[in-house]
Formats: sequence, C-alpha cells, structure tokens
Amino acid sequence: MTIELEVQRATASRPLPSDRQFRRWAEAALAARPGAVLTIRLVDREEGRELNRRYRGRDQATNVLSFPAELPDEVDLPLLGDIVLCAPVVAAEAAEQEKDIQAHWAHLTIHGILHLLGYNHQQGAEAEEMEALEIRLLRQLGIDNPYE
Repeated sequence: MTIELEVQRATASRPLPSDRQFRRWAEAALAARPGAVLTIRLVDREEGRELNRRYRGRDQATNVLSFPAELPDEVDLPLLGDIVLCAPVVAAEAAEQEKDIQAHWAHLTIHGILHLLGYNHQQGAEAEEMEALEIRLLRQLGIDNPYE
C-alpha cells in the first residue's frame, strides 16, 4: 500500500516540483508507514509568514512548517498531518547556499515529514538522530548530504 498524499499549490512561484517528485520523497520518508495520509501545501511568503507568526510566534516566513494531526487517542486513522513549504524561501535558500533546488525541496520535504513522525532537532542527541536519518533517506534518493 502506498501513501495518500495531497499537494496544494497556493503560490505563484515557479518552478515547483511535480506531484510525482513530492510523492517519491514522501514515500521514502514514510517507507515504514504505508497507508499514511498527509498534505503538502506550497505557499508564498505572505501565507508562510502568517502561519509562522500564528503557530510559532515568529514574524517571518520560514522554509517548512509541520502540523502533526492531533487526533483523540480513541481515533485510529493513518492521518499524519500537514507540512507547509514556502516556495520563495526554499528557492532563496537554495540559491544562497548554492544547492541544487530539487535536492533542497527533497530535503525540506523529508525534514517536515520527519517532524510529523515525532522527530525533533532541538537537542543534541535528537538533532543527531534526525540529521542522520535525513542524510540516509536522501542518499537512498541519490541526493548528497545537505549538511556538508
């Protein structure tokens, strides 16, 4: 069984990865979670800034936000939640860091999905575990270590 993925394009930014590319990256991150349900929403700076301000208290657009589904314990659904990627921020970061834009999209997609799965990078050991998993998943996709 594969994942159930909806890609919402709420941005005028172009070019954007295809639904097929997002599915490939999401399936790599969710190989152990067949049947998972999630949404990827691509936004412009204005929506990215509003969401970041509302949910994280930071008044600026950011590259990726993760919104895990908050289901009652008695509800057993494969719904993971949503990730929001701010297309202009992703593009600007890739250019500033001299990274391949598709590789950067893949990295941030996987990064956001790992947050939906409960991974975190706030403390040393957790950050090392999440980073190592990102590197391994990206390597499986033929993408170089984004932290080098």
